[in-house]
Amino acid sequence: QVQLVESGGGLVQPGGSLKLSCVASGRTFSSNAMGWFRQAPGKEREFVSSIRWSGGSTFYTFYAESVKGRFTISRDNAKNMVDLQMNSLKPEDTAVYYCAASRKQYDSSLREAAYWGQGTQVTVSS
Repeated sequence: QVQLVESGGGLVQPGGSLKLSCVASGRTFSSNAMGWFRQAPGKEREFVSSIRWSGGSTFYTFYAESVKGRFTISRDNAKNMVDLQMNSLKPEDTAVYYCAASRKQYDSSLREAAYWGQGTQVTVSS
């Protein structure tokens, strides 16, 4: 049974940082694009970031415009996990963040996401 389990959410003040982690089990995803979505109250789920491994130490990363320069995605294939470092957080970053894994390697926006975590709440508020 494939599972994606997120951790690291919480409450943080504007300008603060959080690091989300997602650990996969049940199969390896080294050849699949992985990444993060988020869903704010009353809004649709939106793409945040994805990462693709192209062999060796080569990774390609993709970001939504709203988080470029503030969020950094990384992955550790040996541990079957993907992280999202979030800096300079804003109140509009408040959402439930979901880890996702694509069926495909080349899927920068994770349109072919087939596996999902249960979500972790991130709240940015003073």
